Amino acid sequence: MASILRIIAQRLGLGLLTLLVVSIVIFTAVNLLPGDFAQAILGQGATPEAIEAIRKDLGLNDPPVTRYFQWLGGAIQGDLGNSFAQANFASFAGSDTGSGLASVAAQVGPRFANTMFLAGVTAMIAVPIAVTLGILAALYRNSIFDRAANVMTLSSISSPEFFMAYVLILFLAVLNPILPSLSNIYDGMEFSERLTKTLLPALTLTLVVTAHMMRMTRAAIINLLASPYIEMARLKGISPMRVIVKHALPNALAPIINVIALNLAYLITGVVVVEVVFVYPGIGQLFVDSVKIRDIPVVQACCLIFAAAYILLNLMADILSIISNPRLRHPK
Repeated sequence: MASILRIIAQRLGLGLLTLLVVSIVIFTAVNLLPGDFAQAILGQGATPEAIEAIRKDLGLNDPPVTRYFQWLGGAIQGDLGNSFAQANFASFAGSDTGSGLASVAAQVGPRFANTMFLAGVTAMIAVPIAVTLGILAALYRNSIFDRAANVMTLSSISSPEFFMAYVLILFLAVLNPILPSLSNIYDGMEFSERLTKTLLPALTLTLVVTAHMMRMTRAAIINLLASPYIEMARLKGISPMRVIVKHALPNALAPIINVIALNLAYLITGVVVVEVVFVYPGIGQLFVDSVKIRDIPVVQACCLIFAAAYILLNLMADILSIISNPRLRHPK
């Protein structure tokens, strides 16, 4: 037990260090983007005095190192700053720039909850289907079912998300109006209606992530079927399905958990294209909108959330793989 706790502590420390390095990269990259927020909002006819006043109010004239540590300190405390766009609107209205500003957390929170809902619906559909198809493909390998599953998964992997999204819109929303083509989610919506409007983007993501999980499950189980203990189980007359489910699958959990965690991370960090296609009000859509208007604090917050989610899920996969494998729990 002590060794497991020590390993978990080491992984968490490594994750925090990685997140710190990623925050430096995010801040540097976002602030190196071309264009100026004040110039973009005021237009080409803006006077230098007006541009300078907005830059001073927003703290853009401070040294980059000072702005980074202010942003990092606030992020550690849960304060991601205020939206530049909202600050500009407040100043144009003649109010105090420090009042009436919409915080970044207030904007990101509901959007992130929507993205998590979409990721949760996708995971509940994709994970059972992928694991089941992987087990069946390993059980009936080189059969027509296995070949058909490989063709479908390779086609799904090779197709970009926006293409799959438009194909589903064509067949499930235009030719057969079963599901709505736009996911206009809002607060207070009933769960059934929310689920219905989320189903089409969830199916799009399911087609993308199921292929990876299914192929990894199949490969992990087939790799174990030649093991001596599997041969012994077969010689005892145990059914092939029971051999795979009871003997092979538990020992193949580590790679399966890893690929599932990576795909769940993709559901959070890689939903930008799908959310834009379906106009889904998630964090990916907010990220794209904020890049358009150069709202730097919102862009930084979205990137930091993407990085934190990816690192956290990878850490969870690493820890679960260690717990599920006795050889990793008790290394020699």
